[in-house]
Amino acid sequence: MSVNQFEVPQQFNAGWYLIDRNIEEGRGDKVAIYCKDEQLTYREAFVASNKMGNVFKKLGVEIENRVLLLMPDSPEILISMLGAMRIGAVPIVANTMLPSSDILYILNDSRAKVAVIHKSLLSLVDPIRKELTYLKKIIVVGEAGEGDHSYQELMQSASEELKVADTSADDSAVWQYSSGTTGRPKGIVHLHRNIVSHYFAFAKGVLDITENDTTLSVAKLFFGYGQGNGFYWAFCAGASTVLLPDRPEPVTVLEAVQKYKPTLYFGVPTSYNQILQIPDVEKKYDFSSVRLCVSAGEALPAAVYQRWMEKFNVEIIDGLGSTECFHIFIANRPGKTVPGSSGTPLPGYEAKVVDEKGNQLPPGEIGKLMVRGKSFAARYWNKHELSQKTFVGDWVNTGDSYYTDENGLFWYSGRGDDMIKAGGIWVSPIEVEGTLLSHAAVMECGVVGGEDQDGLVKPKAFVVLKEGFSPSEDLVKEIQLYVKKKIAPYKYPRWIEFIDELPKTATGKIQRFKLRQQ
Repeated sequence: MSVNQFEVPQQFNAGWYLIDRNIEEGRGDKVAIYCKDEQLTYREAFVASNKMGNVFKKLGVEIENRVLLLMPDSPEILISMLGAMRIGAVPIVANTMLPSSDILYILNDSRAKVAVIHKSLLSLVDPIRKELTYLKKIIVVGEAGEGDHSYQELMQSASEELKVADTSADDSAVWQYSSGTTGRPKGIVHLHRNIVSHYFAFAKGVLDITENDTTLSVAKLFFGYGQGNGFYWAFCAGASTVLLPDRPEPVTVLEAVQKYKPTLYFGVPTSYNQILQIPDVEKKYDFSSVRLCVSAGEALPAAVYQRWMEKFNVEIIDGLGSTECFHIFIANRPGKTVPGSSGTPLPGYEAKVVDEKGNQLPPGEIGKLMVRGKSFAARYWNKHELSQKTFVGDWVNTGDSYYTDENGLFWYSGRGDDMIKAGGIWVSPIEVEGTLLSHAAVMECGVVGGEDQDGLVKPKAFVVLKEGFSPSEDLVKEIQLYVKKKIAPYKYPRWIEFIDELPKTATGKIQRFKLRQQ
């Protein structure tokens, strides 16, 4: 079986491509996974995933069955994903920050028969056990209680021999549940072909990843972005990945960079900004091993990019992606970054900005972003009407507001429901936030629409100040005047409210709907 950049065979198993192929190509003794003081070679990961596939089979998991994984980032997640994929089952990595009610929903919605759960997270599942309709077996990483299975014991007795399932390239390979910011989490069905198609377009095509690279991702494996960064791209390239089980606090992440010396660093705007707040951070921590940084999750403000370059002189490749599209589909290019812009579509991908009737808009006009490419999800699981609204023929409706410029670059203007219409003119909260962030006093900010005494909508800013600055009326006026001079005056925030912390999703995105509620 062979895979090239342009064609995935009809009979194809992504698990084979991720692990077996690396053994066949002579990388068995190469380190595949670093995690704390543990490291696994490709051969060790291969043997362990063989065993895990046999464990799943023994517990009744069959082709197309779903398997839920609820663990901190660890080798056990990757072993379980590979074991499931290689027998034709479908792994689902659940968000460890979800409440029990959402875990219950995902388990019942996906009809997962088996779950692999870290002992520290059993408290999320114990209260809902009696309400689980389809789950038959729980494998516990760590000490298992009565009625559950021990991961360690099952692995010890499992066979090391496993035949990879003869799956189609169009079979389900992995499901990713969305964060559920607009309701219950949605099961997004990705196919075996998607992993390799996107690898060649982005990881290979833009980042030029090779087996000599080591990746480190701030985003966790339960996010689509983190799963690509921390697993698929490294294993597709025969490179190494660094997994961080702990919360990605700035110092934790920086210490990991010192220890493992990654060459590709995947962050999110919030994390980059937090790192920049550490005094003399560039003198305290050596970032010289990193040849490229990547940012996604939300738009990277130009001010953050510029400060990062001043401190570390390592380019951040900002891009736009979504779980539905598997990963990034519009990105800047190394050596050609335009700060504040999302860049241009990846090779093999198309994007357009359209009005409410679907007509393509000229440069400068804000509209809805539509995109198409080879790595997009098949559908939402059991949500036919929602699938039809998002997956429109070949195109995906991203739900993002964008505009293009005369050079074909794409510029983010916010989610569709984040846009502010002030005085009959659309205002992008992203543009106002980016300007605010370039002020010396502003550490973080969120901009939403607020009503004045006449019921008219105008921009309102919620601002988190940097250390050493205190809220005052004079500072409000200073920041407002600063914004007026930087961008069109009608876009300046009529109100500025100083707060200690912005509401954010688990991925670090600002929850502007919560700011609007305030």
